[in-house]
Amino acid sequence: MQQWQEAAAEKGVEENFSGDPNYMASLARGLAVIQAFSAQRRLLSTSQISQRTGIPRAAVRRCLYTLAKLGFVDSEDGRHFALRPRILALGHAYLGSTPLARAGQPVLRHVSSSVNESSSIAILDGDDILYIARAFTSRIMTVDLDIGSRLPAVCTSMGRAMLSRLPAAELALLLDRARLVQHTQHTLIERPALEAELARVAEQGYAIIDQELEIGLRSIAVPIIGADGRAAAAINVGVQAARVSREDLLLRILPVLREAAAELALLAV
Repeated sequence: MQQWQEAAAEKGVEENFSGDPNYMASLARGLAVIQAFSAQRRLLSTSQISQRTGIPRAAVRRCLYTLAKLGFVDSEDGRHFALRPRILALGHAYLGSTPLARAGQPVLRHVSSSVNESSSIAILDGDDILYIARAFTSRIMTVDLDIGSRLPAVCTSMGRAMLSRLPAAELALLLDRARLVQHTQHTLIERPALEAELARVAEQGYAIIDQELEIGLRSIAVPIIGADGRAAAAINVGVQAARVSREDLLLRILPVLREAAAELALLAV
């Protein structure tokens, strides 16, 4: 998990956009500097950010100077930088304008109270899922997940629930570039096996991840279908594998999730 999160930050932004007159490289670099920080890397030096983003150190320094002037980052020793609370305003602007994020919280609280388990809503953002709402009953993962957290779509229940609704050509492109990482001995990393699993998810209308992302974690998700027939988001419940069986997921939790997804589909535009 932590290895994936750090690798995601090291993709870099120095793409070849030299032929695009509308592309603003300075903005792209500033956003990449912000995304270099994570729960595991709260304090970063200029050199560390440069290594993680592929941006030259001189450009990183200018980005940090500008972000500090705007109140988004700060440094106590002049060498190591950290994000400031004002950075939350960027995410809140999105969440405040998204009906699913606003209305999803009370629905999640109802789901969690009904099944006495933690639940989440996520959207598909590139090759990842992005959490937009969470309701906790207990912490079941070794890595803290909150609103704004990201995980690879291919090995998460919500990710597979949404991927299963993609057109074939779009799904093939995503799988071509996806990093199939062996998180546990149960993780599907063979392309044919993953494609077969996504076909099953599409047919049955739900996805179960059984200790593929982390040992001891089992989760079930259903897509939230928009008016265009695509998955606008997904909703899931995560449980401890030692305490909740796959059969219990299907008999006790799946009906609650399907009811919640149908309610939230009215907001999926």
